[in-house]
Amino acid sequence: MIVVDNVLISDEIAEAQFVCDLNKCKGGCCEEGDAGAPLEDAELDIMIDVFEKVKPYLTPAALAEIERKGKYVYHREFGWVTPTLGGDNEICVYGSRDEKGIIKCAFEQAYNDGVIGWKKPISCHFFPIIQKNGKKGDYDRMNYEPRPTLCSPACSLGKKLKVPVYQFLKEPIVRKYGEDFYNALEKVATEYISARVK
Repeated sequence: MIVVDNVLISDEIAEAQFVCDLNKCKGGCCEEGDAGAPLEDAELDIMIDVFEKVKPYLTPAALAEIERKGKYVYHREFGWVTPTLGGDNEICVYGSRDEKGIIKCAFEQAYNDGVIGWKKPISCHFFPIIQKNGKKGDYDRMNYEPRPTLCSPACSLGKKLKVPVYQFLKEPIVRKYGEDFYNALEKVATEYISARVK
């Protein structure tokens, strides 16, 4: 484990290499799993606030499911999560397939178009890092958990390009913990790898 501030970070986040290969995985992390995307409490209000602006990016089936279930649902194991579409391999209701079959996030599309200022749930942004907030002052945790088959193209591309997981996920790490935290993580990760090489 690597420790930065109050966060326990698995060694693999420094050691492993990863770069998403959307043409191969097709954004499968938006549909493969035991529930929808986990949501932080603060994100529930954000989703309500931006929903009307995101609506044009949603499919009719997704809108019907949101009407039926709500903008988010409670899961006994994972807490608040996005609803999923049972009729389409349990895809997140906020995802839709483009002409190449790649799943695109409605929030991210709206963000990229300058329509909203929130990119997507932080749990989605972090993947394949699973980030959990500590309870009652306990340490936050960051673990590297790529899906064995789904993420194998990303692991191969990461090795080819020599991009460590933490560098590939710099944006969500900075978004969650700030630039100073990322710089400290990068320093510790570099020292950790050079010590391992020796």
